[in-house]
Amino acid sequence: MAQSHDIDQLIAMMAKLPGLGPRSARRAVLHMIRKRALLLTPLADQMKRVGDTARECLNCGNIETSDICSICNDEGRANGEICVVEDVADLWAMERANVFKGRYHVLGGTLSALDGVGPDDIRIPKLTDRVTTENVTEVILALNATIDGQTTAHYIADQLEHRVSVTSLAKGVPVGGELDYLDDGTISAALSARRKV
Repeated sequence: MAQSHDIDQLIAMMAKLPGLGPRSARRAVLHMIRKRALLLTPLADQMKRVGDTARECLNCGNIETSDICSICNDEGRANGEICVVEDVADLWAMERANVFKGRYHVLGGTLSALDGVGPDDIRIPKLTDRVTTENVTEVILALNATIDGQTTAHYIADQLEHRVSVTSLAKGVPVGGELDYLDDGTISAALSARRKV
């Protein structure tokens, strides 16, 4: 297929994005080129702006355009609760749900002996510092229900034992879920976390 090297490179770069393969990237690029004034040029300008201004919050690890993010700057959220998440996408998911009104701490990964990731390789030391300096009363572990996520949760709980209340998100049957479609681990977690009706 004859097309310019620049267009091929744009398609290849787009194909590296999560959820896009070569065919989807090709369709997206072709659509943007056809709508150049409406999509391609404004998208390129916005990507440049974000590339120049986006940074990691020095306090929690969120990504915004200032050194301290709006969540950490919001005094109304200084209620003593910190929700610990694995990455920024998890923080943004929690914010979309609009149910948590405390602050966050992004670890930037999970502990993994196989990959050589230890406590100092992710933001666990920063979390323990925050518990000491920010008058934290509860740490909520909202880590993924993977082996590495649960290993990380247990490690953090051990580190913070006797210093602060440590809780975790409930695990089990999702709202609208049918037992027949759930995996064994989810059913087991749901049964273990059962409560009185």
